[in-house]
Amino acid sequence: MTNGEAKNIQAEEVADLSAEERIAKIRRPRWIGYPRAIEILNHMEELLAHPKIHRMPNMLLVGHTNNGKTMLVNRFTMKYPAHDNPRGNGIVVPVLSIQAPPVPDENRFYNLILEKLYAPFKPRDHVSKKQMQVLGTMRRINVGMLVIDEIHHILAGHIEKQRQFLNVIKYMGNELQIPIIGVGTKDAFRAIQTDPQLSNRFEPEVLPKWQLNMDFLKLLASFEKMLPLQKPSRLTETSMAARLLSMSEGTIGELSNLLNKAAIHAIRSKTECITNKVLDEVNWASPSERKKRANLVV
Repeated sequence: MTNGEAKNIQAEEVADLSAEERIAKIRRPRWIGYPRAIEILNHMEELLAHPKIHRMPNMLLVGHTNNGKTMLVNRFTMKYPAHDNPRGNGIVVPVLSIQAPPVPDENRFYNLILEKLYAPFKPRDHVSKKQMQVLGTMRRINVGMLVIDEIHHILAGHIEKQRQFLNVIKYMGNELQIPIIGVGTKDAFRAIQTDPQLSNRFEPEVLPKWQLNMDFLKLLASFEKMLPLQKPSRLTETSMAARLLSMSEGTIGELSNLLNKAAIHAIRSKTECITNKVLDEVNWASPSERKKRANLVV
């Protein structure tokens, strides 16, 4: 397909949409199934289908901030929503996803699970009672996998609290015989490594920063195809791709935000494509630049 043909097809697809409708389309969440994400999703599928054994295999999904970890696990969770149990009362929850408490606190952890499951509980109950309620509830609704996002929060507490929290995770995995997916930054890997038994059970899967290679060019091509602009932006041209990689600092979340801002500006300025001039005008600050500004304020 030539550039002219691609341009005409894209123009036809957005011709009937107003500028504001196209901007609303840009702001909606989108999913791009790039190869590394597909590999990790397939690994999660294998874990969910794994027969119950005493030492269940687990996964530790590690990546830089804003590099697509949470979107990836949300994608998997949405594929397996809670549904009615045809063989009994209540519901079935194939995949339970929660965010780790801001500090490694067993009591808060159980509260978060019970709240997510809409299970009534008394906040002042002893932690041992909540533990039994959590385990009983998760068995009753047939939870098949537990996903713990932001698991690097473990490191926000004293070393003894960290050990206790890791023991809680290990105990839940043993008792329920379900796989556990930990999701976090590289600090999560450091936290899990402090427990030899857990480190042997959690296989690390890394979402690396993007590089200027064919995979990145394919990613840009996918983004361009989804952006409702009336003219081709040619994001895969070497100079443009290199600039986008630099401005996003290699993370897919930053790249998505940057392209969204640029596409919206292109529509409002009637440019209808992303150019170097458009990128100059969107007032973009890279993550490291934002961090420097924050340090100056402090």
